[in-house]
Amino acid sequence: MRLPVPADEGCAPAPEQPDDCVKGADPPLQRDENLTSTAKPRRRRAKVVHPSSDATEMLSDNPPAGDAPKSRRKRRTAAQLAEESVPDPPSTPLATEVLDNLARYPHCILLTRVGQFYESYFDQAAEVSRLLNIKLTGKSWGGQRILMCGFPLVQLNKYLKILVQQHNRFVAMCEEFPRSPSLGAKGGFDRRVVRIVTPGTLIDEPFLNPYENNYLLSIAAPEPASTTASHEANTSLSSCTRSSAVGLAWIDVSTGEFYTKRTTVGALQDELVRISPREVILDERLSERDPIRRAVSEENYFVSPFAVAERLGEASTTAAAEDLSPDDITSQIEASKEILPTSLSVEESGAVELLTGFMHANLLEHMPSLSAPSRESFTCRMQIDSHTVKALEIREGMREGGATGSLLSVIKRTVTSSGTRLLARWLCSPSTSVTEINARQSLVAFFHARPFLRQDLVQSFRDAEDTTRIVQKFLLGRGTFQDLTAICTTIDSWSSIKERILMERRMDERGGEAVNAAEWKSIGALMERLNDLDSLAGRIRTALVAREATISESEPMSDELPSPVTPMPVRDPRNPLGITEWMIKPEFSEHLTYLHKTLQTLLAEKDLLERRLQGTYDAPSLTLRASPGQGMHVHVSRKRESAQLREDKDFIGLAESGSTCTFFHKGWSQLGTQISDTALAITLAEREAYEILRNEVITHAAELRNNARIIDELDVTLAFANLAIEMRFVRPQVTEGTSYHVVNGRHPTVELGLLTSGRGFTPNTVTFTPDSHLHVITGPNMAGKSTLLRQTALIAILAQTGSFVPADSAEIGIIDRVFSRVGAKDDLFRDRSTFMVEMLEASDILRRATPKSLVIMDEVGRGTTVDDGLAIAFATVHHLLSVNGCKAMFATHFYELAEMLGYDPAQHKGHGPFSKIAFFCTGVDEVEDGYFTYSYRVNPGVNKDSHGLKVAQLAGMPDSAVEVARSALAWLKTRSAERASHEDGLRILGQALASHK
Repeated sequence: MRLPVPADEGCAPAPEQPDDCVKGADPPLQRDENLTSTAKPRRRRAKVVHPSSDATEMLSDNPPAGDAPKSRRKRRTAAQLAEESVPDPPSTPLATEVLDNLARYPHCILLTRVGQFYESYFDQAAEVSRLLNIKLTGKSWGGQRILMCGFPLVQLNKYLKILVQQHNRFVAMCEEFPRSPSLGAKGGFDRRVVRIVTPGTLIDEPFLNPYENNYLLSIAAPEPASTTASHEANTSLSSCTRSSAVGLAWIDVSTGEFYTKRTTVGALQDELVRISPREVILDERLSERDPIRRAVSEENYFVSPFAVAERLGEASTTAAAEDLSPDDITSQIEASKEILPTSLSVEESGAVELLTGFMHANLLEHMPSLSAPSRESFTCRMQIDSHTVKALEIREGMREGGATGSLLSVIKRTVTSSGTRLLARWLCSPSTSVTEINARQSLVAFFHARPFLRQDLVQSFRDAEDTTRIVQKFLLGRGTFQDLTAICTTIDSWSSIKERILMERRMDERGGEAVNAAEWKSIGALMERLNDLDSLAGRIRTALVAREATISESEPMSDELPSPVTPMPVRDPRNPLGITEWMIKPEFSEHLTYLHKTLQTLLAEKDLLERRLQGTYDAPSLTLRASPGQGMHVHVSRKRESAQLREDKDFIGLAESGSTCTFFHKGWSQLGTQISDTALAITLAEREAYEILRNEVITHAAELRNNARIIDELDVTLAFANLAIEMRFVRPQVTEGTSYHVVNGRHPTVELGLLTSGRGFTPNTVTFTPDSHLHVITGPNMAGKSTLLRQTALIAILAQTGSFVPADSAEIGIIDRVFSRVGAKDDLFRDRSTFMVEMLEASDILRRATPKSLVIMDEVGRGTTVDDGLAIAFATVHHLLSVNGCKAMFATHFYELAEMLGYDPAQHKGHGPFSKIAFFCTGVDEVEDGYFTYSYRVNPGVNKDSHGLKVAQLAGMPDSAVEVARSALAWLKTRSAERASHEDGLRILGQALASHK
């Protein structure tokens, strides 16, 4: 591939490279000859000094002197060696800009736009070539050979995805801007870095997942007690403990959603899993051993160390139109504090400053104006710890990976992408406000009772675009004409939604019965908050030319506009006349109307001139054309018709091939230039019209975002209604109390999996009361204990999200936290065995659970000796009961635990200090010929038989091994008499331990 050099560069073009150039291979390169010029070999030059690496050794024209025969070596003076060893770097304008940007952004991959290509140079070209698997070549700059690679402009998004999302690289985008002749420039281009693309600062890239938020998160540690510690001394910014307060600030740059929260180091990992940031910003002064760094590294998040003052100083040198000093940019950040609520803590303010500083340093000319962040309160949302989010598969399935098999994928009935993002946020942070939950449930009930309304609204939702991200694109100085059309279409869909709901109310009123005010309260409140933006849609509709957009992913958008910092549009060399499908109606302004009339007059003159020339020279095949190589020319497709043109002095021959000939004609050249200039003027006028419309959208940004949030909530609650119809969910009663009573509850994910295979789910009833808030569950493997635990937690999460729940009826008191210890596995990378992982999770639960929490624990104490495991299981249950006082379900195979807890077979409860413990079990149903089935029903009692041999048979264990296991089990059961006395001892031991302080 030969990459072009712009007209303002005076360097020689790069020679064509042989086919065996390195392609996608790791350096070092194999042959120097691939990078040498075709000119006569010269003496060896030293490698380019900046930037330096081993790869630059390829730049020499001849092999190193050490490779030559000894007889051909010549002694050189020290002066000659010094003169040859340090050559000056290339001094062309483009080379100077590239070298300056490489020095200014050493942490980034630099992509420099040159015409219709993005290019990489020097040592970085070898790395880019390897990462993108593209051809590595070379070019001559100032008499020196340098490495380079590149790719067409239309493939930018493809390669950005590889660099940013797959390899987590920072990419500095250096764009070119034509110099305006009106400013006295002689042509050519200016180049500057306008943005640094990072994993957390994606704006509108096509590879941005529309159904997930792309959060950029900053974590601010508390400042040290002494401010005299210097960065040079490598002292840590903080000496945090688990109880130390830290500030969080996170934003989705693509939507503008901005949040803050104050939390603790101990809860940091839970917040990370809940927020699921794409990139985490930490103060670079934090040491590697700092608890904050360790918490972030637990989940392998992409971390960007950042120093506000230093990076802002670097960023200031690349400001666009004017040079901003570090003080200027710092003042911008200080000014941004005006958007902050006065109630923000010191830690939150520090996180906001770190976040906005990072955004200023990387978004540069695309830095948006930020709205006030929403502050998340610790008490208004259910806290779900990191292990529970994974174990319950709320957002991602454990087996398939991604959303497949997760709760989100099973209950998702949303239509819009923004509604899906809201649903994911609700599931990971359910509400603890009864008022808010009831309002959501009222919306679900409203839609649940109106099937025709649901159908009509779903169709209207399909017409709505992702308004939040579109508005943010405009605020960031980006966007296209198609985005304006999308805004217009979305506003129309909002109006139809509002009108359809109002029509539903009129139909209720005509029914002859009084309108149920409570039923309409929630939906009415939302409709009152929905802004009327029909005037904005009308303004856009009257301005834009209506046309169907059919854009191929492999081709650039024909109407995609350059960044607003571009002073004027550029002529497309592939379309010299500039005639295209116009986007703005001529009636938009008097100036546009005049330009279009002028263009139509000129095009009519072109047709007239073409017909006149055809008749005058008897050449029906004569056409007036324009091309990048020949400019305005006359084209004749039949050679015999060109004879008269050759004899006429008004025609100058340009080219001839086969039967075609092309000529220069002064009259057409002048007329064609007028057409081209007029078309360019229309393009410029359309650009101005676009800016007017874009500014109108920005003016209404707050109203657009408000409407988008309302529609998202309608989308989610309507999806809950459709889900309830399909899966037979019921409305739960959520209270401020501590009760939990679910009749015939079901696991939503497991139930759907069984239904797809034609089987039914066996429901179970779970009841927690103040007198029985801890359940110990025993029973066979594969009999549904773990499923029961998980469904109990999922039903609580769904209820406080505002959804209906899979049960016959449900009454649930507000739960502040959900914890789980199920499904652990080892973590060999961090030197943690399965048992160690389980103990870490269990210890975290025992430290943090409150009386309003829900805890599910499965087989705590496994993975060690029976005695050790039983002791740990007993201690865990004892702590949950006497210290935490929470609602808990504890599944175990240690049936001896029941004896230690004073199990009473008559009441199926514990005795004495364990009287608030209830015992339940699952079992198997034996059938003839040795076959059995699992009942999956949970009944009061204790099951002392785990039926492990039956599971071994189902798994296909060899019959001989099973027989040996049966013999061993029979021998163990002969010790039942000894075990009876042992159980009495366990009961006494449990009572003694319970009374021990």
